[in-house]
Amino acid sequence: MSSRPALAKRSEKGLLTPDNCVVAFIDLQPQMLFGVASADRQSIINNNVLLAKAAKVFGVPVVLSTVESKSFSGNTWPHLLAALPGVTPIERSSMNSWDDVNFVAAIKKTGKKKIVLSGLWTETCVALPTVQAISDGYEIYVVEDCCGDVSLLAHDNAMKRVIQAGAKPVTALSTMLEWQRDWAQRETYDAVMDIVKTHCGAYGIGVEYAYTMVHGAPPTKLPDYVIPEAHN
Repeated sequence: MSSRPALAKRSEKGLLTPDNCVVAFIDLQPQMLFGVASADRQSIINNNVLLAKAAKVFGVPVVLSTVESKSFSGNTWPHLLAALPGVTPIERSSMNSWDDVNFVAAIKKTGKKKIVLSGLWTETCVALPTVQAISDGYEIYVVEDCCGDVSLLAHDNAMKRVIQAGAKPVTALSTMLEWQRDWAQRETYDAVMDIVKTHCGAYGIGVEYAYTMVHGAPPTKLPDYVIPEAHN
């Protein structure tokens, strides 16, 4: 999933760049979201779509995995699939995706040693592969505002565990801005601003205000809402 043209080289020195990492989305499915009580569930959807769109903008490879989609968890959220055209979920039976040979093979195939990781639930589907991937020599960045668990205690304990194991906590927005890094990088600037205006609340509205009221740009025009046809 790397359709973007070559981007200007970003300095690394311990930071994420579009060419040194892979994004992994684990078990973003209806049944898993139903059980989340640690954060607002709509915000979790929004943040994951932000991260998925950003990965597409910057040409970052994506690995998407599901667990027991037919018998229990349901299909990947349509919002996420729309942001990741052409990415096929890797189906598993294991709670720990690092126990699944196809998932690990997909990560290895990218050739990246840094994994930006999102998933539900934090203490199982995120913590378990994080701990084991770190043991196998990978560097893990857990996108905390894309994750959730059955209670705030469960989520917080999971984040403590992964940080103690060596993972780095990040957010969806911080990850996108780390990839962008420099507003002079015009090849991705407009796309990043579009994501900000769509998914970043007050920040996005502030950008819209600055564009129109300060810089005299025309207002953003979104597609007209079309009422779906009724089905008998």
